[in-house]
Amino acid sequence: MNAPANAALTPGHLKGDTPPGGTAPLWLLALLAFSGTLAMHVFVPALPVAQQDLGGGMAAMQLTISLYILGLAGGQLVYGPLADRFGRRPVLLAGLSLYTVAGLAAMLAPSVNALIAARLFQALGGCAGLVLARAIVRDTSAPADTTRRLALMNLMITVGPGAAPLVGGFLADAAGWRSIFIALTLLGVVNLLLAWRLLPETGRATEGAASGLMEGYGQLLRAPAFWGYAVGGGCATTSLYGFVAAAPFIFTGELHQPTASVGGYIALLVLGVWVGSMLASRLIARVSVGRLLVGANGVSVAAAFILLAVVLSDQLTVPLAIAAVFIFSVGVGTAAPAALAEALSVNPRVAGSASGLYGAMQMAVGALCTALAGVGSDPALAAALVLAGSGIIAQAAFWMAGRPRRTAS
Repeated sequence: MNAPANAALTPGHLKGDTPPGGTAPLWLLALLAFSGTLAMHVFVPALPVAQQDLGGGMAAMQLTISLYILGLAGGQLVYGPLADRFGRRPVLLAGLSLYTVAGLAAMLAPSVNALIAARLFQALGGCAGLVLARAIVRDTSAPADTTRRLALMNLMITVGPGAAPLVGGFLADAAGWRSIFIALTLLGVVNLLLAWRLLPETGRATEGAASGLMEGYGQLLRAPAFWGYAVGGGCATTSLYGFVAAAPFIFTGELHQPTASVGGYIALLVLGVWVGSMLASRLIARVSVGRLLVGANGVSVAAAFILLAVVLSDQLTVPLAIAAVFIFSVGVGTAAPAALAEALSVNPRVAGSASGLYGAMQMAVGALCTALAGVGSDPALAAALVLAGSGIIAQAAFWMAGRPRRTAS
């Protein structure tokens, strides 16, 4: 085996014998990841108010959301190899600094274009926490413990997307839309101080590190196992974005529910992910990661086909839709940490690059599923087909990735 790229990843750790030295508070890693996901949708309730204040069009205001997601996806591709080359700590502190300064710039933005630019840089800073929190968990955990810790972290950070619109709406109503960015700036300052004080370096590069920033990605992309876990992980988890995007049209247009109820229905799906994350943290001590992954996604596939059958038979009701997708989301929460842990384990020497590439591929799959769920005139049928199809693709990818392999190099 080649020399490890990360000083914290000792040969014993690569073999699964002992965890590396150094500790990182799991609650802090979850907070760092939470900050990036919170900022994604926290501004949504304030869009109309900000539009009136800044005088921009609605399409321009929506760019403050879509470009944030784009920055969150693209930034992950940069932070991973940088962290493998220069270490986790300096790259993380730089990203948190960018997140904080960009939040201040958004708060002071005099125009829509300035706000759009600030939001893009805020995303590029915020995704540092997403990428490096996962990589630090991999650095500081024994292989048998990695999935459990990722499940617990996933359990905590799923509150971000679910709570963001509620937080943003409260702040906008109470103190105006700029108060949202005051809060995000303060959160960035807190994260920066806590990371500076409490997080040690867990993956400093050595002479065995990749000679180029993109070499780690090349190693991963040449590994069929990584493709299997990354594509499968995206299809098994972020495919849920497709249903979330279609939910307002399904519940209000087809099931004739009031608009105000849609947020509550989506919150139940977030609860399902929480339940799945808790199950994963408990089951990992009893079931192998591979079996847990295939089994959890199998539950999601079954739920997706139940939803599809109900839609095709014209028997869709609110309870049936919620029950089927809730079960699907439980499978999502259970599979998510297992898929991520396996992807990071394909080549532990470039765990930072693996975290970034995995996250970017997940986001790409989620965006594709969201687009496909909008095809056609029947949103319920489109969403059900997306969930069922992505579930089948995930099962095939996981079976492929689970075949005996050698570590990518």
